[in-house]
Amino acid sequence: MIYFDNSATTAAAPAVLATYQAVSQDFFGNPSSLHALGDKADGLLQQARQQIAELIQAQPDEIYFTSGGTEGDNWVIKGTAIAKRQFGKHLITTEIEHPAVKNSMAQLEQLGYEVTYLPVDQHGAIDPADLQAALRDDTILVSIMAVNNEIGSIQPLKAVADILATHPKVHFHVDAVQSIGKGLLPLLRLPRIDFLTFSAHKFHGPRGTGFIYAKRGRQLAPLMTGGGQENNWRSGTENVPAIAGMAKALRLLLTAEPAKVQRQQAIKTKIYQHVAQKAKVTVFSEDNANFAPHILCFGIRGVRGETIVHAFEEHAIYISTTSACSSKKGTISGTLAAMHIPDEIATSAVRVSLDENNTLAEADAFIAAFDQIYARFELVNS
Repeated sequence: MIYFDNSATTAAAPAVLATYQAVSQDFFGNPSSLHALGDKADGLLQQARQQIAELIQAQPDEIYFTSGGTEGDNWVIKGTAIAKRQFGKHLITTEIEHPAVKNSMAQLEQLGYEVTYLPVDQHGAIDPADLQAALRDDTILVSIMAVNNEIGSIQPLKAVADILATHPKVHFHVDAVQSIGKGLLPLLRLPRIDFLTFSAHKFHGPRGTGFIYAKRGRQLAPLMTGGGQENNWRSGTENVPAIAGMAKALRLLLTAEPAKVQRQQAIKTKIYQHVAQKAKVTVFSEDNANFAPHILCFGIRGVRGETIVHAFEEHAIYISTTSACSSKKGTISGTLAAMHIPDEIATSAVRVSLDENNTLAEADAFIAAFDQIYARFELVNS
């Protein structure tokens, strides 16, 4: 079996599962309890917070645990809208964000907020000049993903940060779910970025857990109220086993990161160079520094993406039709639509997404299967 759908989810690492099990057995106390078992669990919770903070070059009190990327995006966007509503009701995002961002924005629009959606070019990137033009005195938040989850385009966050340097009261949020472990930490840790969203299951951690980075001094209204956990910002009994597993997964991910990124880039390049030479293939991702090393999106014209996915599945190779969150709905990629790709071409799109465990031998097997699949559909559509 070859698993090339790592942007949808990743398999939990064996060491992470071992950590989860050990913590579940030995640290089962509620971290808020006053007794020794509670203290023991809380100690491990704070140890995980410290480790995660060090790994992303932040401070422990800037790390808040969540249930994953969707909650993190919802929290930063809606929490900003609530906390800063007296200063303005205008938010800015892009046309290619994850549904967790886009649908949060849409919900706020129903509540009377205004949202500006920045367009993207044929490369899937925004023009910073559009952001400059969109900023207003009542703008309270800019939310822009680091890496697009469908084609892998990297957004010009440095240029965005430079523009927002003259707008210090505007919250700057980056959805970093697809970018961690891909050699992009210097981009994520630009000083002007106020909030980052992460999800553990994208880097071999347990599902249902994640965290946000919230810069000291920035305020968010809590969405989850209750017992006052996470410094009164996010109530609910903490999932200590999953959080400990997430910290372990992040440490493993960032160990020898450059070599892992280089290997993923080599695999992507090999597949890219092969499929791009086929007459009926359209490649939506690019093989350069403006794109992440692990995502390759392409299509065979005249063949629907889901048909290609199932054809590869016959070879025990697992890929997806762009975003996993929309693949079963049969909808056209929102990113490709924003790039003005014609529907008849966009419906052919599939996504290969890699991780540090994939190999060049798997790329060879993928290419061999691709050639068979391409020949079959070329014959049918000739």
